[in-house]
Amino acid sequence: MANNHNTILSFRALCVIIFILCAFSFISFLYWCHCSDSVPCYSRYQATEHKQNLNQPINLLTFPSAWNHLSFSSEPPAKLLKIALFVKKWPDKSHAGGLERHALTLHLALSKRGHELHIFTTFSSNSSFPRYPLRNLYFHLSKPTAAGFLDQASVWKQFQTQNSSGRPFDVVHTESVGLRHTRSRYLTNLAVSWHGIAYETIHSDIIQEILRPPKEQQAHALTERAMKVVEEVNFFPRYAHHVATSDHAGDVLKRIYMIPEERVHIILNGVDEEIFKPADAKGNEFKRKFGIPVSKLLVLGLAGRLVKDKGHSLMFEALREMFKENDTFRETSAVLVAGDGPWAARYRDLGVNVLVLGPLEQAQLARFYNAIDIFINPTLRAQGLDHTLLEAMLSGKPAMATRLASITGSVIVGTEIGYTFSPTVSSLKETLYRAWLDGRGVLQKKGQVAFQRGIELFTATKMAAAYERLFLCISDGGNKSDNYCQYHSPRY
Repeated sequence: MANNHNTILSFRALCVIIFILCAFSFISFLYWCHCSDSVPCYSRYQATEHKQNLNQPINLLTFPSAWNHLSFSSEPPAKLLKIALFVKKWPDKSHAGGLERHALTLHLALSKRGHELHIFTTFSSNSSFPRYPLRNLYFHLSKPTAAGFLDQASVWKQFQTQNSSGRPFDVVHTESVGLRHTRSRYLTNLAVSWHGIAYETIHSDIIQEILRPPKEQQAHALTERAMKVVEEVNFFPRYAHHVATSDHAGDVLKRIYMIPEERVHIILNGVDEEIFKPADAKGNEFKRKFGIPVSKLLVLGLAGRLVKDKGHSLMFEALREMFKENDTFRETSAVLVAGDGPWAARYRDLGVNVLVLGPLEQAQLARFYNAIDIFINPTLRAQGLDHTLLEAMLSGKPAMATRLASITGSVIVGTEIGYTFSPTVSSLKETLYRAWLDGRGVLQKKGQVAFQRGIELFTATKMAAAYERLFLCISDGGNKSDNYCQYHSPRY
């Protein structure tokens, strides 16, 4: 009887996998057709914009493209909000993942615009908590669970206390499942930002299986991930509003997760444009400081966590083979690696051409980007919108990254911005050689185009203005009396 039950479960799991992979292939085909080299993805909004009568207001809740394409006022709004944020961890200096950096960048910007921010997060006994000279920024700290997450009972009690003192919160924001769906279901003025969803990760699982050494045991990730997608499809509707941080994720939430379009909003990630910006003099100073010879014709840059799922096993092998087979490439190229992790020591083993810098604080990281000719992100994780790519673009550098849907759909949308490659050593090597042969002059031109796209879409200012407008819109249940849910083009 038990064997029959297990067989039925396995069959169901297999059916789910087949369904998801078929859907994935179909969506990828549609995306490829819609976002070819001749018609890049970013032209979708532009084409739509010309077709509609912009004298008519746009209903933001059903706007199909990224809100970053719209121009919101730089002036603080007449209505200032009381905002609650749930995030499992607050960034500590140079050690932070993309989700935490997003929380920091966005909510500091909102507090500087006059909104009252209450941040519910965990504290670490190993380090001091950062302080900010802002009177409208409040932290409510609690001890994390054994797994490092927010203790839902504790933070919910803190939230209810603050919600009942003075005036209630106008809007609630949770970074991913900082606030679990068991609590979020009671809040209609809530928005959740997704920096990665299980459906996207299926692509990562396929990549990992393809790259798995023959002697390594086969994982059951695909079966487990399929059931995780089903789980997410079931509980995601318990969040009132969803913010997708990439165009691809927004499409998946609407099409695969079947969330109504008026509850899914695309707001691309942004980074601080006051920190990350072109500064050739600082880049040259950085190279002198670390002894990068002027004879090097190409300086490659890598940054982030130096772990396997970020693609560093792939990058290491590609560089190892290229240094061994091509003396000219080895002698004329240098590689700067900012970050830490298991692959740091292995990169050092490649010789003097590779300089591992360790984790850098933002000011130093900005100099790092200005010191390189091209930034490379070999990630194997098909999730979210990596901040490092955006930081490099705002610094005026072209990018090279794995050909994943969120990256090709929102960031490297054409060859005029940078390069993409399949997650194999041969494809990465071929693309690295192409950039090397293109030379610094071509790379600089690509960097200029990348910078223009970055300024138009990926600044902290653009991101914060879009979130602010969304929060204003949903703060009173989408009441149209204040017209915050209606957008009028500033050109008319």
